[in-house]
Amino acid sequence: MTQRCKDKLNSLAISVMNLWPGVKLRVTEGWDEDGHHSDESLHYEGRAVDITTSDRDRTKYAMLARLAVEAGFDWVYYESKAHVHCSVKSEHSVAAKTGGCFPGKALVSLETGKQKALRDLQPGERILAASVDGQLLYSEFITFLDKDPLARKLFYTIRTEEESPRELALTAAHLLFVATNCSAGMGSGEWRTIYASEAQLGQCVLVPRGQGELRSVRINSVGVQEDLGVYAPLTRQGTVVVNGVLASCYATFDKHAVAQWAFAPLRLLYSLIGPSGGQGNGLHWYPRLLYRLGTLFLDSKHFHPLGMAEIER
Repeated sequence: MTQRCKDKLNSLAISVMNLWPGVKLRVTEGWDEDGHHSDESLHYEGRAVDITTSDRDRTKYAMLARLAVEAGFDWVYYESKAHVHCSVKSEHSVAAKTGGCFPGKALVSLETGKQKALRDLQPGERILAASVDGQLLYSEFITFLDKDPLARKLFYTIRTEEESPRELALTAAHLLFVATNCSAGMGSGEWRTIYASEAQLGQCVLVPRGQGELRSVRINSVGVQEDLGVYAPLTRQGTVVVNGVLASCYATFDKHAVAQWAFAPLRLLYSLIGPSGGQGNGLHWYPRLLYRLGTLFLDSKHFHPLGMAEIER
């Protein structure tokens, strides 16, 4: 199954559980090994699935098809009364691929106490981030690793389980700090980074609680939405608090600590030459270079397929 099809399927499974508690998404057929379809069928390319709900309630199938469309499948229709057929475009034809970003309207907190949209952020400004041991601090914003004000992308939306829920939107390949045990401290070893596309209900994320500390809250829902603008800020600390939730500055590669080490030369460069004023749109040259080097020495399993596709453009 292609990564794009898998991501849409994961998103749809989340929507099904949110709409019908106790009901799960059921895949009746993915890859065809028996030759039951025509030679041109997308089932032979890993780009198509036939689905139902786990309770096989056919009265739900109309809504299931609608949820599949909202999840981002490119083609959805009733192939028979027994299931809904869904398929996606090929990986190379997808315009929604991206490394890892936040939407332009996402908010960060400045050292002055004010909030500012990412699209308006200027190099040299200090924004809320966190150290490796979980202490909140203000870190210098250096540059955007990716920036496209006019791009419309699909974002995973992570909503917290609080009286006043926070909602963080980030692209599939962006890294997010999570743990299964909400009582664990960030320095305990139980916290790890995952891709946004892997976020699940019940996992814990980190949010500010004052006095320069973080607290953990559970994820209440995960969805997918389209939004305008993509921005990937880089801070000296390698972390950033966006819409009140702590995230990594990095994407595409699955190890935050390694990425922070790999970006040390870029941070040093900007220390010497000063803030990057007048930055153009598009992917920064340094992560593009790192990817080229990384694929020479590292296993491809450490890279998110959608993030890799964007860099290969």
